[in-house]
Amino acid sequence: MNILITGGSGFLGARLARTLLAKGSISLRGQGAMPIDRITMTDRVAPPDDLLGDRRVAHVQGDLLELLQSRRLPTVGTDLVFHLAAAVSGECELDFDLGMRSNMDTTRALLEACRALGSQPMFVFASSLAVFGNLPGQPLPEPIRDDTLPTPQSSYGIQKFISEQLVADFTRKGFITGRSVRLMTVSVRPGRPNGAASGFLSGMIREPLAGLKAACPVSPQATVALASPARTVEGIILAAEADDARWGPPTALNLPSLRTSVGDMAAALERVAGPQATALLDWTPDPLVQRLVRGWPGHVEWTRARQMGLAADADFESIVRDYIRENPGAVKLPLR
Repeated sequence: MNILITGGSGFLGARLARTLLAKGSISLRGQGAMPIDRITMTDRVAPPDDLLGDRRVAHVQGDLLELLQSRRLPTVGTDLVFHLAAAVSGECELDFDLGMRSNMDTTRALLEACRALGSQPMFVFASSLAVFGNLPGQPLPEPIRDDTLPTPQSSYGIQKFISEQLVADFTRKGFITGRSVRLMTVSVRPGRPNGAASGFLSGMIREPLAGLKAACPVSPQATVALASPARTVEGIILAAEADDARWGPPTALNLPSLRTSVGDMAAALERVAGPQATALLDWTPDPLVQRLVRGWPGHVEWTRARQMGLAADADFESIVRDYIRENPGAVKLPLR
């Protein structure tokens, strides 16, 4: 089994690769498990050293669109593509051309390259909850379901929704076997902040645990749909492994989510690390982030994912404690 992960050096890409390497094999479309021979990871920067040190890992560094245009990727024999590479929400809102190039042009080029392989590879596309947004005068239904009509209200959400439709059409035409999964906001992400509008939902936990101040630019009452890194990667892999009957229609699938409020997230932080942690939160509003977050659904149903055996995180405190367990060197405050 030969696998390509775009955005492979990012947090989710690296975690996905580690999970696959630990599994050692994967089953496509419900067929028998096959050993993983090679994972090709592509990104603008090199992946972590532990991945580079695995003999099953290859790295192709560079701009993905340029790599596709020069036919360096995907290589002949690629069985499975996990397409995670993307410009994130805040970047796309500030730089329209960047979003179109990174999210639209690159996804179309990758789909065409997979089509050219002639082998109908499995193509798992990481879409986003941002495909849903409140239209002026037409608020979103509550809850959002798998078959709710997407009405994106950001450049990022529009680019993701168009890409979902491209994946579905390339699948309908028999060029690929496409599976699109809508990721919830992933929290808690380790490492440095990124340009995502939702980044504060990790930063408000990660930074205080490290003894640093963190922006919390929305009200405590804001409701969000979250998933831990572990649950997110679990859903991405199952999208490739599910047989056609379990997967169902070619439309995108909502991954499981935990419904919570920003205030409840802060309360979970305080239960874990005390009031010295929440004292580091800066609740100054940011109008741009507020506008984007206000348009995201906070109540999402995920019936198809549940029928395939996926589950949401039990509670946010468990997510925080998992982050601490996995990243002990990033925690500086005393814990309860």
